[in-house]
Amino acid sequence: MITKEIRLPFYAKATIFLIGLFALLTMLYIAQGIVVPIIFAIIIAIVLHPVVNFLVRLKINRVVAIIITLALAILIFGTLGTLMFSRAIRFSESWPVLIDRFTEILNQAADWVSGYFEISPLKIDAWLIKTKEGFISTRTAEIGQTLVSVGSGVVLLFLIPVYIFMILFYQPILIEFFRRLFGKNNRNEVSEIIAQIKSLIQRYLLGLLLETSIIATLYSVGLLILGIEYAVILGIIGALLNLIPYIGAIIAASLPMMIALVSKTSPWFVLLILAMYVFIQFIDNNYIVPKLVASKVKINALITIIVVIAFGSLWGIPGMFLSIPLTAIVKLIFDHIEALKPWGFLLGDTMPQSTKFKYRLTKQDH
Repeated sequence: MITKEIRLPFYAKATIFLIGLFALLTMLYIAQGIVVPIIFAIIIAIVLHPVVNFLVRLKINRVVAIIITLALAILIFGTLGTLMFSRAIRFSESWPVLIDRFTEILNQAADWVSGYFEISPLKIDAWLIKTKEGFISTRTAEIGQTLVSVGSGVVLLFLIPVYIFMILFYQPILIEFFRRLFGKNNRNEVSEIIAQIKSLIQRYLLGLLLETSIIATLYSVGLLILGIEYAVILGIIGALLNLIPYIGAIIAASLPMMIALVSKTSPWFVLLILAMYVFIQFIDNNYIVPKLVASKVKINALITIIVVIAFGSLWGIPGMFLSIPLTAIVKLIFDHIEALKPWGFLLGDTMPQSTKFKYRLTKQDH
């Protein structure tokens, strides 16, 4: 029997690829309530795995070692969460005062605008009232959404540790599954990829933790020196927002600037905060990130921006946090598969040798 190889034209391959991609994204979006917690649990389990292995080497039962490791992790996160929650409550108590002060500043600005541009003050006042009512109604709706989110968050707080325990306990079965899935001929390659993914996640998150601690300290100290209220909680929030590439830094700077605008008499504080955040971002982008984070995950800036926005649209804020490590894992897999190496190259930040050569020649000619 003669078998004939069927070759599909490019447009057919492209159509099949796009339909498959659309179906995959639709499933990930619909199942995000299940998928996102599992991904977080896998990442945390990878980080905790060396601690479990260390305790096992001390002749401690594997189940007991996992329970001890989980208990220590919950204790650390619980302490940090309690600290942040207490600070956040104090911040929320003064929020109405800040809103009233901000309204006064808007009224003063409205008087100046109406006098300078000869616009009717009644129109500006009507716009301000409408904006304030919209803000209040939006906040009321957000409170309801927040209660629902808190409820689901409490469920996840109990669910994720269960996922982590199961992943750590059944880790040998999961690894062996992937080895058998890709056949005996690829066992070594699969083992190498899994080992590199574990190393990548552990080194990346360790670098991210160090970076976040340094940035939180710099933000907090800078805001304390400028005498800004709630400097510590704003510094921690700013450092956490800084984990979202490019977008997070802008939001992180806007919060203390708004508080300085309503709590300080001089507008110079706003400019000083902006200058401080720009300076810290310069240090972060040129010294901290290249040494602690970027050396572990080599993804170019264009792809970084695209995946942050894409994952944010797919899974919201958790998707933004997961975008970089997931993209790094995808790149690592692409780099180990011959047919997908061009895609891995596209995700990376390594410039082609020919481009470098031409660039140097051009510089020398000039």
